[in-house]
Amino acid sequence: MDFLKDLWNYLSERKKWWLLPVIIVLLLIGLLIVIGGSSALGPFIYTIF
Repeated sequence: MDFLKDLWNYLSERKKWWLLPVIIVLLLIGLLIVIGGSSALGPFIYTIF
């Protein structure tokens, strides 16, 4: 939880709000990779791409 607090403080103090969408997209892609590789939903996720 400290990492998220530090990240939020960094974004707000340095006014780097453009990094927030980049971080969110990277997290979503990582989540898709984890779900696609380790569950039965993998073939359905791969058909989207």
